[in-house]
Amino acid sequence: MGIDGDLCAVVLAAGTGTRLRPLTLHRPKALCPVDNVPLLDRAISSVRPYAIDVAVNVHYLADQVREHLAGSDVRVSDETERLLESGGALGHLREWIAGRPVLLRNSDAFLTSDLAELVDRWDGQRPRLLARHREGPSDFGDMQYVGACLLPARDVAAMPDAPASLHDLVWRPAWEAGDLELVSLRGEFVDCGTPADYLRANMIASGGRNVVGEGAVVEGHLESSVVWPGGYVGPGERLSQCIRVGRDLTVSGGA
Repeated sequence: MGIDGDLCAVVLAAGTGTRLRPLTLHRPKALCPVDNVPLLDRAISSVRPYAIDVAVNVHYLADQVREHLAGSDVRVSDETERLLESGGALGHLREWIAGRPVLLRNSDAFLTSDLAELVDRWDGQRPRLLARHREGPSDFGDMQYVGACLLPARDVAAMPDAPASLHDLVWRPAWEAGDLELVSLRGEFVDCGTPADYLRANMIASGGRNVVGEGAVVEGHLESSVVWPGGYVGPGERLSQCIRVGRDLTVSGGA
């Protein structure tokens, strides 16, 4: 890996999930399950093989995330007073990071591949982003950022403990200087920002099967749908491309 094994990881989980409402009225986006595994757990598992320590930032419905992580060794970074964005989240964790390079992961980015290619042979000198090709203009030329990156220690140390964007402070300047490394994603990526994309991530993860959470009861008919834990689909109900929460909330995931 070339960085002496001192990499730490930060998983961003503080977003308000506005575009995913009404699902995020019930739980933070990071705890929305994909194939019955919370997005946050998937993100943490993806960084564990490469990072000595892991931290998660919290803001919206923060108590739910704290309770979910209780008893684990994950450091919880409190941003309940104000949302600090990607750069400020690192500045707020400056003492915990303690001069180390950072593996950063967005909790709402569903990835089907691991991060081995992102981390492999990184020398710790330049920011490196996992990205995928898109037709037409995207984040960096024709490449779209897919929610995982490596940040040199010097860039991390420069982040303020205040709202700040990594795109503005690190990635864009590095891109313009020719110092931004982009590694092509080999699997699939879904930004779980809308009900349609969230449903799509579930269908990819489940291999196209309906997803029924623990304790859910389905007496009706499902087609390409998700029922959250404890949910109920009554006799005669037919759900197609939907997410059911509880007994009454049905959210369309159709494109």
